[in-house]
Amino acid sequence: MKHRAILLLGTVLLLVAGGSVAGWRWWHNRPSFGPEALAAQATLQLVDQATADVALAPGNAIFGEEDDQIFLGRVAWTPPARSKVDSTLRIVILDKRSHLTPGWIAVKSDRQDEVGSGWDGSLDAAAERYSWLHDFDTRQLDGSYGGASTFITSSLDASPVTFQTVLRPARPGTPPGSAIATAPAAVGDLMIVLISVGPDGEVHWAHRQLN
Repeated sequence: MKHRAILLLGTVLLLVAGGSVAGWRWWHNRPSFGPEALAAQATLQLVDQATADVALAPGNAIFGEEDDQIFLGRVAWTPPARSKVDSTLRIVILDKRSHLTPGWIAVKSDRQDEVGSGWDGSLDAAAERYSWLHDFDTRQLDGSYGGASTFITSSLDASPVTFQTVLRPARPGTPPGSAIATAPAAVGDLMIVLISVGPDGEVHWAHRQLN
């Protein structure tokens, strides 16, 4: 009887400990704000090379070739007072027709060291959770995974962000795993998505900001 009581007590303690860990994870990883708290605004327009060069200065804009389309965009938001210090944003440009992202992107912010282009696992997690982001996942581009298909802010204080992306005509014979968004496209064909990511890489929410 004594041994059964000890085993029962041990089981209870394990359940309490497990519940405490799960509770701490939920508290630690819960969203501290929703998309409405950012009051974000996004714009996108087709421009020429000279306009893109000026907008991205003193950094380098992507050079568009003949038959390319150059899109210039801006995303601005207000960091919410209750946001976690290490909360970050992924900002994605997605072609609604093909559900592919562009292969080239340049980004500018007054806090340039807090923005960059690339890819990480949180984007795949967002695609799994939200059906309207289907087929939006890690893929191989020029021999490496991800490519410069989205941009990442390491701080919510990086607002506003100016970005340029270039769409090039489709190349016959491109393998499906290397496919990217292609020209010709209208501004309305490109969706801008904000994805909130927590300190441990967990996806809090994805919000369709434009188009």
